[in-house]
Amino acid sequence: MSDRPDLEPTPGGAPADPEELEALAAGDASEIAAATTVGAVHLTVSDLTRSLAFYRGAVGLELLDQGGPRAVLGAGDRELLVLVEQPGARPAPGATGLYHFALLVPERPDLARWLAHAARDRVQMQGLSDHFVSEALYLGDPDGHGIEIYCDRPRSIWEGSVADRLTTAPLDVDNLFGELDDPAAEPFDGLPAGTVMGHVHLKVADIEPTVGFYRDVLGFALMAQLGRQAAFLSAGGYHHHLGANVWESRGGSPPPPGAAALRHATILLPDTAELERVAGQADAAAALSEQEGTPLVTDPAGNRLALIAA
Repeated sequence: MSDRPDLEPTPGGAPADPEELEALAAGDASEIAAATTVGAVHLTVSDLTRSLAFYRGAVGLELLDQGGPRAVLGAGDRELLVLVEQPGARPAPGATGLYHFALLVPERPDLARWLAHAARDRVQMQGLSDHFVSEALYLGDPDGHGIEIYCDRPRSIWEGSVADRLTTAPLDVDNLFGELDDPAAEPFDGLPAGTVMGHVHLKVADIEPTVGFYRDVLGFALMAQLGRQAAFLSAGGYHHHLGANVWESRGGSPPPPGAAALRHATILLPDTAELERVAGQADAAAALSEQEGTPLVTDPAGNRLALIAA
């Protein structure tokens, strides 16, 4: 989702020029399975100790595993974030990569509880937005990686009308805090066990080939598009599992090796048969590689996503 209040996605958007997509796919992909979601996000960080203190204390994730330069964090027993230390790593302004990853909490009081913690413990925020389909809080980690923490509104409110209703407006903080008896005294014990990776928003070089790849190669549905600035795609009618924009990265290239950047995100497919089908479509478009036995797809902006059977 966007945290920019001046931008509102509009319905539709011009389809990609067929010639632009010719190198990606011979024809439209079969629709990706409705049960597809997104999973753990893998990031390079410059100081693992500093990042763990931030993600455990400020964000409220649990440390699930740690070894050498690598640490795994999550909620309950669900893996949500993998951090790999690269001393001296720096952000790469203007490059493609991660705009933000978005942690979806189960209930509205969970979001209110997190915001009360942020206010009480002085967690620095970057934005608070009402997107109609959801309510969202934004912040950044010590390496500049963007983070969204959000809660969906009931699906019955927005299903089938995402392109018309998706927006960015100021969050009604008083109304949100109304979910709690006393926000100032509300305990915070970390993100609840039901927290999942709701979506991943990417920085890309150009919107049209990005839409062409995720829609026409992998089979995600285009839910809303803001001209040549941003697009939102999903499986199963969700408002979006993948976002993409060019606000900071139009015409950009992937970050250089060793940058504090996205290593890869994860697409969780419902079973092995669906994984093999989607991987086959990516392979036919020359967008498939492998890392330690895991299929990786690479979008036109150089962003990589692992394909995993849930």
